[in-house]
Amino acid sequence: MTGEVIYEIKNASKRYGSVIALDGASLKIHAGEVVGLVGDNGAGKSTLVKVLSGAHQPDGGQMFLEGKEVSWESPRQALEAGVETLYQDSGLAPHLTVSQNVFLGREITVKGILGKLGFLSKKKMEHEAHRDLEAVGIAVPASNRAVSQLSGGQRQAVAIGRAVAWAKKVIILDEPTNHLGARQAGEVLNIIRNAKAKGLGVIFISHTLPHVLEVTDRIVVLRLGRIVKDAPTSEFNGDTLIGTITGTIQTIKVEGD
Repeated sequence: MTGEVIYEIKNASKRYGSVIALDGASLKIHAGEVVGLVGDNGAGKSTLVKVLSGAHQPDGGQMFLEGKEVSWESPRQALEAGVETLYQDSGLAPHLTVSQNVFLGREITVKGILGKLGFLSKKKMEHEAHRDLEAVGIAVPASNRAVSQLSGGQRQAVAIGRAVAWAKKVIILDEPTNHLGARQAGEVLNIIRNAKAKGLGVIFISHTLPHVLEVTDRIVVLRLGRIVKDAPTSEFNGDTLIGTITGTIQTIKVEGD
């Protein structure tokens, strides 16, 4: 059972010169809900994600977080309000340890004068990073290991785990299972389920449609900047989802509750 509407965008529009990237897009995300956002290349997914995450400002439309109208001036502002975004390039610093990456930009300093001088509490960060990653279902060999020593799947898991651990209200995941093997992708899908169980609103963008069908509660289909279908995942199968994305199946827009 999903909760109240936690994040909403109404009639969003965005142009890049003569190109209409978003054309009246409206979307609701409920607490404890995983929403799949799908569409062909150029459908407008990346633009919608950038607007929701604060990376771009829309030309028109409104956004509401927990019923309060918001307007992000930067991704940092959205993040501080509780909207966490993980892009395809995970943003990890390979030369830093797992714990340092988990706390990147949110470092814990030691108490007293040394903390004021910028000395970090490495042991505390290692302990809390291990705890936070374990809580969302990630098994990392050691939180003091450099990220450069991890496999691609482990790096992606750390990046997603960091985002889930820090997200307060909404988490946006852009192609989190891309280039992962079956086992590693399965672990990522479990992390998404854990995020849902925490009561987060999850937006899952992916071209891997079986993963979308497996883990989402609702699917939103974008085509040429417009939302052409917004319906429970149970209304789709592989063929109908592909047909809706490509436009070979007639669609009627269904507004989310």
